[in-house]
Amino acid sequence: MVNTILRWLAATRAGLGRATRKTLRILLAGAVALGLAAPAFAEPPLEKTEIRYQGSVGQVTFIELAEDLGYLAPLKLKWVGNTISGPQDIQTVVTGDIDIGGAFYGAILKLIAAKAPIKAVVGYYGSDANTYYGYFVKEDSLIKTARDLIGKKVAVNTLGAHLEFVLREYLARSGLSAGEARQVTLVAIPPVSGEQVLRQGQVEVSALSGVLRDKALERGGIRSLFNDTDLFGQFTGGAYVLRDKFIKDNPNASRKLVEGISQAIEWAQTTAPEEVRARFDKIIAERKRNEDASSIKYWKSTGVASRGGVISDAEIQVWIDWLEKDGLFKPGQVEASDTYTNAFNYFRPGRTAEAR
Repeated sequence: MVNTILRWLAATRAGLGRATRKTLRILLAGAVALGLAAPAFAEPPLEKTEIRYQGSVGQVTFIELAEDLGYLAPLKLKWVGNTISGPQDIQTVVTGDIDIGGAFYGAILKLIAAKAPIKAVVGYYGSDANTYYGYFVKEDSLIKTARDLIGKKVAVNTLGAHLEFVLREYLARSGLSAGEARQVTLVAIPPVSGEQVLRQGQVEVSALSGVLRDKALERGGIRSLFNDTDLFGQFTGGAYVLRDKFIKDNPNASRKLVEGISQAIEWAQTTAPEEVRARFDKIIAERKRNEDASSIKYWKSTGVASRGGVISDAEIQVWIDWLEKDGLFKPGQVEASDTYTNAFNYFRPGRTAEAR
């Protein structure tokens, strides 16, 4: 279209007066500028437009929030079911049954160490003063210290993930030997049942967070033994991952997807919690999955430590060091910088929303 305008202006200019020719020169310059600028604003075509993912009952993922806020268009999401397990989610990415999934960094690192072809692309959950995991016992429990956990059972959502690593770090920092730590039994329990199994005495400790923690505390009769923030302060605990092949085959779609998710995270970080909760309520109502959305009123913060989930060597190195100390990794077996990329994050260093 720009070329057509240029040809018309050039052909018409000769037969016109001086004033009109001046006007045409201005139009001609504008047309040239338009022609030069247009490619800069045009988004490259996406290799695919449908992204498969797993959700969570009664909760809104940042993938879903990004779509609702309009950050993913023209990408469309395809929900293939729900999961309560980060390791299961990212294993499903590895098998190619979904395109994007998220988990605790320790689980991601173990998969990468096993030669799984994946990359962490944006941090999506963590712990802070409002959003954290607590390890709870009954009010009258004799358990006061880490050593009291020897021979006891602890309920966690899944094995080999955030809750197991935090517990084992707590035991190690408290001076328990590896042999003593092995005498603390972890039991995988769906999060929604964590309070119940604790109160019924099926376990002595239960890890709770969010609405499940707050509701349990409201009912009383339980107390905190320790929190993950007691050990690590505020931290981003896990990331969404993509397969290397997905990134290679779909660079434009990968960028659009991760940029959108990082923008959604930043939106939730900077928007009043009541507005975020209202948006979550709307999303859950509109997706019509016959689920209870009452937990949304307890949402307080993202827990993500960096703007838009930008990943750093330091936040991953914590878990590499732990895996090496625990004997699961050989020293130097996994380098933090090889496990992730910020290349698609909207807020990556050197490239911000303002710089676009």
